[in-house]
Amino acid sequence: MTLSLDHLVIAVSDLPRTIADYSALGFHVIEGGRHPGRPTHNALVVFEDGSYLELIAWHAQGLAEDRWWQWLQAHGEGLVDFALHPGDVKAVVERAGAGGLLLEGPLDGGRARPDGELLQWQTARAATPDLPFLCGDITPRQLRVQHGAVRAHANGVSGVASVTLVVDSLETTLAGYQALLGEDALQTAPLNLAGTGLRLASLGLPAHASEHGVAQGGTSLVLLEPDQGSRAAAAQSLSAVLRQRGQGVLGFALRGRLGAEALPWGRATELPGELTHGALIEYQRQAGL
Repeated sequence: MTLSLDHLVIAVSDLPRTIADYSALGFHVIEGGRHPGRPTHNALVVFEDGSYLELIAWHAQGLAEDRWWQWLQAHGEGLVDFALHPGDVKAVVERAGAGGLLLEGPLDGGRARPDGELLQWQTARAATPDLPFLCGDITPRQLRVQHGAVRAHANGVSGVASVTLVVDSLETTLAGYQALLGEDALQTAPLNLAGTGLRLASLGLPAHASEHGVAQGGTSLVLLEPDQGSRAAAAQSLSAVLRQRGQGVLGFALRGRLGAEALPWGRATELPGELTHGALIEYQRQAGL
């Protein structure tokens, strides 16, 4: 049962301003609409590989149980979560439970697009933020993740190459992914990064089928565990993240076609944080281009 990267969630304070800033970075941003029963609206950046960025904001006071809203209030704008796409949420919940991972769900959700189309989906979530949530469609996925010209970006970006997370314990987190992904849990054994005070493991997520039925892309999940007693700068930096924000997503890398001289934000590999609204985003040129 294949699980691919569905989308990354970036919480922001001002949606129109965020749309303008991501457009200035060379992304084709489309309005997503509003979520019935929630005080949220969003915009999307959809990629050729079938994944997308969700830029989400609140048009009224957030709900007490909304952890994205609570995160935004506590830490400001930035990357807050990511989702995997299952064919059947209930089946994945059952599989995960059999492997010892309890997920809350399936829970019904939806969004009203600006053109009046009503989208429906189901979600499920683990108790800890080192694991993604599930987002599976009831209405056709192409209504939520549109095909065509919306996937073409002036900055040449075609998809998400990797997502990086900080975790308390690689062994505990990897066990959770094993239960969640089952036979799709293609992972590397934890290894020590010499001189950094960090341990690393990675998992590979399969690609989505394209609109022509051909799979493309694929995404790596990079898990980092800092030695909280280490004096190495990298370990101290990530240990501070764990103390301040807890486990979860740190940033992600986008793959693209353009060379550094043609990028809208200049030659830097990291996109400017003032325009990404706090999300740590790296650009990687595709090999061979």
